[in-house]
Amino acid sequence: MRAIVQDGYCRPDGLELREVAPPPVRDGEVLVRVRAASVNSYDWHFMTGTPYMTRTIRLRNPIPGADLAGTVESVGAGVTAWRPGDDVFGATHRGSFADYVSVPADRLARKPSTVTFEQAAATPIAGLTALQGLRDKGRIKPGQQVLINGASGAVGTFAVQVARFHGATVTAVCSTANVATARKLGADRVIDYTTEDFVADGTRYDLIFDGAGTRSFAERRRALRPDGTLVFVGGPRTNRWLGPLAGQVVMRLRDRRMVLFLANTNREDLESLAGMLADGALAPEIERCYPLAAVPEALTHLSTGHARAKLVISL
Repeated sequence: MRAIVQDGYCRPDGLELREVAPPPVRDGEVLVRVRAASVNSYDWHFMTGTPYMTRTIRLRNPIPGADLAGTVESVGAGVTAWRPGDDVFGATHRGSFADYVSVPADRLARKPSTVTFEQAAATPIAGLTALQGLRDKGRIKPGQQVLINGASGAVGTFAVQVARFHGATVTAVCSTANVATARKLGADRVIDYTTEDFVADGTRYDLIFDGAGTRSFAERRRALRPDGTLVFVGGPRTNRWLGPLAGQVVMRLRDRRMVLFLANTNREDLESLAGMLADGALAPEIERCYPLAAVPEALTHLSTGHARAKLVISL
């Protein structure tokens, strides 16, 4: 099969398209013929080995890629939920930038017939991050004032829609070029950060979901109500880990909650996303689709910080 392969930690230009043997299908796994995948910051970190704490996790699979959508080719022993021919989507730890990937059966959900493989592949990690961040960590409630910072990003475009699905009043923060998209996704108010300042306008929010990390923690505190919650899911790579940890200490001392988390891939939440996709409550935003050979180009674009919404690999 064709696969993108990395020999040790590298930059995107160190990735190569090669012919390799298909992966084995172990007990409890499903072999999926990949029809589409998508790139995430997750892939960047484990490709480059940055921040260095990622290097404590051994990379047993030289093929990057987590998000996927495709068709079940075969199933391993003990798998009863899936049969060959089923269309599925989900996420695995590694291996989706290839024609075939073996995935634990409980990290998949059925792809709705109303969405494309590309739309389904755009959903897992970004959609789960938005869903779990707002629902579980932010404890979102109908009628709350919710601000999404970084509303045009891969996670932010999902967060706007998930917040609306849960009945919140949504303020989206993005650049001028993305104002129309944020409104299309359902934001009640859109702040163009090039002309307005969400901290300075005096509005206080019940929940801030921050996928941009462009403001200091002191500034974000000022935009929260006294019992408000900040859910932090991203930011500049140089400050991606230490900044949130320091901010968590400061905010707890001031009786405000700050949450830093990584999404957990599980069938129940993937099925929740599948239901939202099928009902039209969730519509993935895709900036561009790339062929498998252009994975390095997609990851390079992702690394600039200027990617809008999702970048998808179409096989």
